[in-house]
Amino acid sequence: MFHLLHKEPRLIRFLCRPEDRDVIAPPVPAKSVLPDWYRKLPPVDREHLSTTNNGLTVKRCMPFLDAMTTGWILPLAATVRLEIKDGGRNVEAGWEFDRVMVSYHGAHQVAGNPLEPNPPCKFHNYWSINTPPGWSSLFLPPLNRPGQPFECVAGIVDTDTYAAHIHFPFFATAPDGLYVVEKGTPLVQVIPFRRADAAVTAEIRAETREEAAARETVHRNTIAAAGWYRKVARSAR
Repeated sequence: MFHLLHKEPRLIRFLCRPEDRDVIAPPVPAKSVLPDWYRKLPPVDREHLSTTNNGLTVKRCMPFLDAMTTGWILPLAATVRLEIKDGGRNVEAGWEFDRVMVSYHGAHQVAGNPLEPNPPCKFHNYWSINTPPGWSSLFLPPLNRPGQPFECVAGIVDTDTYAAHIHFPFFATAPDGLYVVEKGTPLVQVIPFRRADAAVTAEIRAETREEAAARETVHRNTIAAAGWYRKVARSAR
């Protein structure tokens, strides 16, 4: 499992040009921008309580929340208009900003991808990211936050040595129409990890009797006690 920055130096730097400070949207901790639908969701839906349904919602699912709150959100620097036409085959972008916000890749670069004929596009980012030596960053679409008319492509960058701006390829995924993507809209989730932690080997075999018993115990506890994972499993970190 990847570990976030947990040893000195505990620092990820997001750097911009001095003239961009307080102009472009800044990165924010992922936990600070939970979507409205999630904030409004009750932990228990009492209308669906029954003898076979405890009414718990995803608000009580720690793995779901952990995914949404891990790392940082890198947002769209300035508002962009996306016009999707011809069944997604044509995407035109416009913006009122003095920097390029969207450019285009050649379709041949991703020939045969599942989203064809949607053309590959690219959001331009004006924050550089720096992590401590030996640390890279995983960039991926914001986890458990669907609803945008686009989806960025995931990638890993060695942000301890790559100091240039990292731009984010994306595909338009919405039906034809004109979409306004506001400044500050989450583009990607940035999860720093130590490369040494990622270099693990796998053991693939049948479980032992003791391992099966441990698995069953955890399963029973999870079903029997709401919040068991939050109180017990996570406390072992």
